Amino acid sequence: MGIKKIGERTVAFENPPSVLGSACVGGKKEGEGPLGGEFDILNEDALFGVETWEKAESKMQRLALSAALGGAGLEPRSLDFVFAGDLLNQCTASSFGMRDMGVPFFGVYGACSTMAESLILACMAVDGGFAARAAAVTSSHFCGAERQFRFPLEYGGQRAPTAQWTVTGAGAVVVGAGEAGRSPPRVTGFTSAKITDAGIRDANNMGAAMAPAAFDTLSAHFADTGRSPGYYDMIATGDLGSLGAELLRGLFSDAGMGLKENYADCGLLIYSGDSRDVHAGGSGCGCGASVLAGHILRAMRAGRLNRVLFAATGAMLSSVSTQQGESIPSICYAVSIENGAGGLKG
Repeated sequence: MGIKKIGERTVAFENPPSVLGSACVGGKKEGEGPLGGEFDILNEDALFGVETWEKAESKMQRLALSAALGGAGLEPRSLDFVFAGDLLNQCTASSFGMRDMGVPFFGVYGACSTMAESLILACMAVDGGFAARAAAVTSSHFCGAERQFRFPLEYGGQRAPTAQWTVTGAGAVVVGAGEAGRSPPRVTGFTSAKITDAGIRDANNMGAAMAPAAFDTLSAHFADTGRSPGYYDMIATGDLGSLGAELLRGLFSDAGMGLKENYADCGLLIYSGDSRDVHAGGSGCGCGASVLAGHILRAMRAGRLNRVLFAATGAMLSSVSTQQGESIPSICYAVSIENGAGGLKG
């Protein structure tokens, strides 16, 4: 088997895995946003009928994966692996969420980039012949994230204008070996992440910390593939918010390769601006996961989008590193998803 890399950091799948099923779960705030109609499951109760925010997040993962499998006509036992991650310490939402599914499990942490990272790993397993089918599952919960990274909700602290609102959401994508030209969208390849650090130390300004990572990975993708930003119907980052998205546009403009109308950020798509009291937009790894598994893949199945570059970003901070005055290292993974028989190599 030959090396599948093209350029410095991009991998072109030899047998691009097909997206067999996808589903997303959200809470009340997400259901009231512009993408509310594209969630498979919405719940008015942020606890999802259980006792704690953390248990609620685990339940969201189970609901998302079960719905994605059901949409594909599959049972959990048909999966060879599940790659799942979240924002909680030791990825507990994922491990507790998947413990009763009976599927071989890999825990993944990439902060808000986790959906792209887990999808890449699932597709590598399928393209490499290690699995016939695999799933990527990712979630976040506003209340659990606030308790872990900032302050308990009872504290009632004022949010900075640059702060983003952690999405209460989960997304699941099931991929499997497929033939070129099949109707489901196919994951044709990815560009790997490098750690970047812009020296940002403000945990309430993650968009500024992550924008250079998005620029680094997207630039590498275009250089490796020879594609321009205009090749894609949508380039979706997640989740830079309003400030980070503006910074990313500026970085590309300075490089002489401006992003056009096909650029969008998942953190801006999911909510209706500051009228939803989200300040700079949505964040959390459930944001990109739910937008991808719902809005984006629905549009691809309907033929409204045919070429998508999903570039999820992650701020690799912890409550401890922030308290110790560390800067915020960031990453971005870019995943190419396309309809039809094409691919990164042709």
